Order: sequence, then C-alpha cells, then structure tokens
Amino acid sequence: MLRLNEFKTLYKAWKQDIVWFDHLLLGLLVWIEDWVISKRVKDEVGDAIKEYEKVEPPMPDYTTPIYTEKPSEASVSLPEMRLTAPWYKEVKE
Repeated sequence: MLRLNEFKTLYKAWKQDIVWFDHLLLGLLVWIEDWVISKRVKDEVGDAIKEYEKVEPPMPDYTTPIYTEKPSEASVSLPEMRLTAPWYKEVKE
C-alpha cells in the first residue's frame, strides 16, 4: 500500500488499533503519498527539461555538396547533372 518509508512510519505511529480509524488513516496517507510522489516527479521532470533546454546543441559540420555536370550519353541536348556528398567515392568499373 504505502511506498515511501516516511508514510509507513507515520502510519505505524498514528495507528490506534481501531479498525475503521486505521482504514481511514491508511486511505488518507495513501492519497497524500500519491499526491506527494506526483508532485516530486512533476518537479524533477520539469527541472530536467529546463536544464536540458539551457544546453546549446552542438552545431553539425556542414560540408557543401559537389555539383558535377557532364554530357549525357543518352541525350545530346541534356547534360547529366549530379549532386554528391564530398565523402562519396565513385567506383570506376
């Protein structure tokens, strides 16, 4: 039922051995514990998101592509145009 040791200790300390009172106390402590856990999680996640947004992302290395144009074997009027990455090596057969 109770997950946090603080609330388990409170329940043991406030327990009166009156069945209806103990069940009421346990229900109240479970409800408060759920609220406390939700609040802590919400605050921690919010702080982590704020901390993450403060960090500047590293800029990627941009290299300009290589543009080539050569006469086409299929058509005389339209050249063959190619846009390739600088690290691309063309395999000659």
